[in-house]
Amino acid sequence: MHIMNDIVHRPWPLPSKYWIMRQTWKNLLFLHWPIPLEKLRSYIPSSLQIDTYNGSAWLGIILFVLEGIYPRGISSVSVTPKFPEINVRTYVKCDGKPGIYFLSIDVRNWASLNIAKRWYRLPYHPAQISFRKEGQTFHCQSVRKGNANTDILFKGKYAPISEIYFPKEGTLDHWLTERYCLYSSNNGVNIYCGEIHHQPWPLQKAEIEIERNTLFTPFHFDLSEVKPIAHFSAGVDSLIWNIKKRRIK
Repeated sequence: MHIMNDIVHRPWPLPSKYWIMRQTWKNLLFLHWPIPLEKLRSYIPSSLQIDTYNGSAWLGIILFVLEGIYPRGISSVSVTPKFPEINVRTYVKCDGKPGIYFLSIDVRNWASLNIAKRWYRLPYHPAQISFRKEGQTFHCQSVRKGNANTDILFKGKYAPISEIYFPKEGTLDHWLTERYCLYSSNNGVNIYCGEIHHQPWPLQKAEIEIERNTLFTPFHFDLSEVKPIAHFSAGVDSLIWNIKKRRIK
C-alpha cells in the first residue's frame, strides 16, 4: 500500500508489515487547551509520563467522522457504516516513546462500544451524535448520559479558514497532531500500546463556535475562560496494529 511506503516523517520505524485494519478519518476538528500538568496527573496511570510542550500539558478534543473500517484482506468493504466520534485526549510518554492517552471517547457505534472498548481497553461511551455539513461549515452535537442524569454535552460548529499546510517538526502544531501510537490501561495496572501509521496531517487553521461543552466536567476541569487552538484536517487513511501489553522498564 502507498501508505506503507510513506514513512520518512515517522519518529520510529514501522512496527511490522502485519497491521490488522485500515481506517479512514475525515473532516477532523482538533481543539487543544494548555493545562497544568498536576491537574491531569490523577487521571493518568503512574507508569506513564505526561508529555509537555514548553512546560505545559495539553488537553484535546478531537471530532471527526470515521468513514470506514477495513480489516486486513478486505480492502474495499467497510465492516461498519460511517459514524462520528468525539474524543478527549492528552499526551504521554512511556519509556520515552510519545503517544496519545484517551480520557473519553463518545460514539454511536455498536462495534466500538462492544468490541474495540474491550479489545483496546479504551474509555468508550455511548452517545447520540449528529453531524452535518452546510457549505464549508461542519455542525456537530453530542449528548452522553452522565451520572445522576446529568448529560455530557458538546455542541458547536467549525470551518477551515486557511490554506493547507504541513506543520514543521518542533512546532506546537506538529507536537499536538503527529502521534503514532496510543496507550491504554486496565485500571492503571497494565499498560498497553497500539501502533498507528498514516501520512502527515494536512492541517488548516479553523474557525470555531462552541455553544456547549461539558466533556471536561467528569474530570473537574474548567477551561471555559481559555480559548483553544483550533485546527481542521480533511483527513487521512490510517493503519492500525494489534494492541500489545507494554513492559515498563
